[in-house]
Amino acid sequence: MFETKTTSVKEVTTATLPSKAYAAQSATSQLAPWHFERRAVGPHDVLIEIRYCGVCHTDIHFLKNDLGMSVYPLVPGHEIVGIVTHAGDHVKKFKQGDVVGVGCLVESCRVCTNCNEGEEQYCLNGAVYTYNGIEKETGNVTYGGYSNQIVVNEDFVLHVSDQLPLNKVAPLLCAGITTYSPLRRWKIGKNHRVAIVGLGGLGHMAIKFAKSFGAEVTLLSTSPSKQKDAQNLGADQFVVTTDETNLQKIAGYFDFILDTVSSAHDLNIYLSMLKTHGTLVCLGIDPEPAQIAMLPVVFTGRTLAGSLIGGIAETQEMLDYCAEKHITCDVEMIDIKEINQAYERMLERDVKYRFVIDMTTL
Repeated sequence: MFETKTTSVKEVTTATLPSKAYAAQSATSQLAPWHFERRAVGPHDVLIEIRYCGVCHTDIHFLKNDLGMSVYPLVPGHEIVGIVTHAGDHVKKFKQGDVVGVGCLVESCRVCTNCNEGEEQYCLNGAVYTYNGIEKETGNVTYGGYSNQIVVNEDFVLHVSDQLPLNKVAPLLCAGITTYSPLRRWKIGKNHRVAIVGLGGLGHMAIKFAKSFGAEVTLLSTSPSKQKDAQNLGADQFVVTTDETNLQKIAGYFDFILDTVSSAHDLNIYLSMLKTHGTLVCLGIDPEPAQIAMLPVVFTGRTLAGSLIGGIAETQEMLDYCAEKHITCDVEMIDIKEINQAYERMLERDVKYRFVIDMTTL
């Protein structure tokens, strides 16, 4: 079990909490050490000492302001595993010493239709994201997991099993739930032919989940060198999509395709691989608008969809499923001082398959 730091009750409940992190000060700056204040722990909050934080491609998008909504200083990180060091007076779900996780969300309105249906990620009044959001409690910008500690309402904190290596659990809070949720929503299982586009942080988890659900799994890639890795992860087939002959063989073949690629690519190629009423779900965010040929979509009843993450209940379900099935992410551990080099390597696709920061190096 983790050792915890001792903090007085008065200190965490009556004053803001001096904290440290790595932050970007602008869209063109690198991440560097930064000191700031976390809010005091409220009656329904827990204070979490962060031990591990996964590195997501979304972190790069926000650092560079690719989506045009970044607020600086910016502290990325939404794949957080740590230990509760203090629980507010009215907290019922957690206690000091519990191992917990925090994903992409830290609050929502809780009253809209989507929130009431356990879809807080689609909150109609605006979900509050773990970083680059606005805290409902203070009106301040939220700062993420590249930090030594975080304060979160207990309803957005997740129980983490100690049966799995915790550093390999951290990326489940984003890469895990992002791939688990659409596979569950479309009820993927035995007798389904599933394809995964791209073998990275999302793609390798998609293979593991789809295979564990009983589907036939094919990895689609432009890189022949990834075949062995895909097969080692559980893929039944591997197809190089730059070969026209290969594309002809799998035209109209798949029931379901998960597209994890976040750079520019032609979705029409993958739509042509679907059976009648097949579904292509996009997980990666291409900043440029897609050009879709609607005639073949309409005349085959195919579906093009998007998916974000899952709600809090589904994320807990995913973590429990992973503990039961011993499913984790494949990770490479880094020191926080190596984060800028890690970003460069991610852009070169030089990681198998998720960087995780040892936050004790902060």
